[in-house]
Amino acid sequence: MANGQGKRWNNFTDRPKHLIEVNGETLLARIARLLHKFDKQAEIIISSSNPQYEVVGARRYKPLHDKLELDRFTYELIEDSTCFLYGDTYYSEAVIEEIVKTNHQKGLLFFGTEKRIVAIKVYEGELMKRHFNLVKELFLAGKTTDCKGWDIYKSYCQQDFQQRAKLEKDYILISDETRDFNYPEDYLTFIGEQSLA
Repeated sequence: MANGQGKRWNNFTDRPKHLIEVNGETLLARIARLLHKFDKQAEIIISSSNPQYEVVGARRYKPLHDKLELDRFTYELIEDSTCFLYGDTYYSEAVIEEIVKTNHQKGLLFFGTEKRIVAIKVYEGELMKRHFNLVKELFLAGKTTDCKGWDIYKSYCQQDFQQRAKLEKDYILISDETRDFNYPEDYLTFIGEQSLA
């Protein structure tokens, strides 16, 4: 998913955050490479309107809708056996391996920390679409203030949308150097930590 507007990133380093480099490799190229390492047959689709986001080993798809944050889960691509990853995230090799190799067989499976979701594996596309539509409908009706991945999880677990999400079912906690870059400070902190390692 690489179709966010990047307002918080504000074109820091004069490039979109999906194209920042870590060890000479863009985030999008790293994700594609690691996915192919653990699943050679993976079909990797980068959902983005930006023609700069062409990556070897993946194809770019321009989403039909991109108004809401939830739209990054490109509705028309939701189907059984799909996995959504965030294009502005530095995934460790271990986390990509865990995401690829973990098999749940039904429903939805979420990966992340207590503060952020880093992937959603969709085993039942119609179920994902149902929760997507419910969240979008509630947001557009003004009955919830957010419209993002956490809201899909709240809907899936039948939690109160006005409360912070509680980790219940079908959530795999990860804890390593996997990071998302929303603000320039996130990236600078990460680069500083990499320099010290």
